[in-house]
Amino acid sequence: MGFVPALDRLAVHQVSARYLSQDERVRIADLQHSGLGVRAIAQEVGRAPSTISRELRRNATKGAGYRPFEAHRTATSRRSRQHHRRIETNPRLRRLVGELLAQRWSPQQISRHLRTRFPGQRGMQLCHESIYQAIYQPGSALMRPSPLAPHRRSPLRTGREHRRAQQRTERRRPRFEQPMLTIHQRPFEPTDRAEAGHWEGDLIIGRDQRSAIGTLVERQTRMVRLLHLPLRDADALHQALTARLVDLPPGLLRSITWDQGTEMTRHLSITRSLGAAVYFCDSHSPWQHGSNENTNGLLCDYFPKGTDLGTHPAEHPLAVENELNNPHGQLLVYLVIGSEKTRNGSTSRSSPD
Repeated sequence: MGFVPALDRLAVHQVSARYLSQDERVRIADLQHSGLGVRAIAQEVGRAPSTISRELRRNATKGAGYRPFEAHRTATSRRSRQHHRRIETNPRLRRLVGELLAQRWSPQQISRHLRTRFPGQRGMQLCHESIYQAIYQPGSALMRPSPLAPHRRSPLRTGREHRRAQQRTERRRPRFEQPMLTIHQRPFEPTDRAEAGHWEGDLIIGRDQRSAIGTLVERQTRMVRLLHLPLRDADALHQALTARLVDLPPGLLRSITWDQGTEMTRHLSITRSLGAAVYFCDSHSPWQHGSNENTNGLLCDYFPKGTDLGTHPAEHPLAVENELNNPHGQLLVYLVIGSEKTRNGSTSRSSPD
């Protein structure tokens, strides 16, 4: 199968009515195939005969006749202005940018370096966006691996070979049930651990993103609870959270802080089941649930990265959880539960039975 180039931006934008549209070109092709002449086609389409004659003459494909979609692409490319980037017309600049990319410099670093090295020489300066466009252009000579990282085709540190699709923030569809509470609405500061019952949660992901184990850490006592997840989805997490936390007294279950993973899309259902508010961290901000991040680092000893977590039976995460919590962790839990009972008028219990 041959390579089909992307549509030019002018081909998908509405243009002036003085130009033939794609629908008109399809209509012209159909009428021509039915045997009508130029004047008859012009009358049917509502255009001048000279317009139809010029269209069939200029935009037909050799050996294949008039193809409307190919004709529309040809006419659009002819209408657009050809703009040559500075990096394409300046061999010295292109060579210098290529050398710096081979040294794993980022486009931002290259742009700042060019401004410093060539002050007042506009022909030797580029903004970082121009460098990105030159890299991502199809067939770009800059898209080649660096000597010390030959396994990656892209010279960029991200390894990305094309742009990611972007969308305006106001047009993005929310991934979660609404309303959604953020960590900034949580009634205490991130460094405040004075009150027990506030949990931080996340997932540790197995090989090929196909398996996972849920991790929960209580912020004050550092008590750990692990969730065995048969599936990595919102329903499985909802059921696991309910099963593992429903036995806790209200004093040890006040809130849950989670990142914005799609596994937490049913956060409103979790709040109704457990009576604990769910707060979401900001995107790409793991420090906002640092206790959980530290615990996940410890869990790498038990669940190494790149392994299939689905092979572990449900008893294995429980055994790991007990090893992390006992004996010191369980003593703290009983102390907290005892203090809660004292506040409620019950007999205080400062040590486990």
